[in-house]
Amino acid sequence: MEEPILVDLVIPVLNEAHVLEKSVNTVRSFLKEHMPYPCSIIIADNGSTDGTDRVARKLSDQFPDVTLLRLDVRGRGRALRQAWMQSTADIVCYTDVDLSTELAALPKVVKAIAEEGYDVATGSRLMRSSKTRRSFRREFISRCYNLFVKAVLSTRFSDAQCGFKAVSRKAVNAIVPQIEDQSWFFDTELLVLAEKQGYRIKDIPVIWIEDDDSRVKIVQTAWEDIKGVFRLRRLLRHGRLVHSAEAGNRNCT
Repeated sequence: MEEPILVDLVIPVLNEAHVLEKSVNTVRSFLKEHMPYPCSIIIADNGSTDGTDRVARKLSDQFPDVTLLRLDVRGRGRALRQAWMQSTADIVCYTDVDLSTELAALPKVVKAIAEEGYDVATGSRLMRSSKTRRSFRREFISRCYNLFVKAVLSTRFSDAQCGFKAVSRKAVNAIVPQIEDQSWFFDTELLVLAEKQGYRIKDIPVIWIEDDDSRVKIVQTAWEDIKGVFRLRRLLRHGRLVHSAEAGNRNCT
């Protein structure tokens, strides 16, 4: 009898005490009804000061499928790196705590890894069948950024920054140690490295509704992302990313 495929879902949080319990309960209910694989939740608290860790600890004490990873230093990318690398699950994924992306897409991204042979599956708000509801300003910046990524790095994936992804254990072990960014550019860097190094990526259209309480500083984040894109272009020009991939793939075989 084959061992079941294990999944860890990471929810990175920063000062989200007001919404964390509701979100975790929503996710747990959804997983129980709709996830075909055993799935645990990891709350990755990166530097909260509002009592988020206390809420998370209460949830982890209450539910055996919820654990808390507490980091003293901020950075969503840092939180994902720690949680994914420490996990022993076959597939790791993440969703933002505001649940802006429909949870109905979660089994789809996991299935892409578990059954369809993909290494990375990512939610996309920019495919034709995607449905989004967000401000004109945020829509404009997002579309411009993704066009910029495609133009500078010649990428094929459609949405670099959707906070909804699943990654195979092999891809995590090979790619995540190469990622330099510790914050919001982590998503773009993950996808760029995966694509340039030959890992299979599946874009999955999602329903996405903007959270009015989002803590993302759009303009500042966009500027940091632009600098990250040029850093990756320099690495690509020198062939360093492909070399790293070959070494990473050898280590995973």
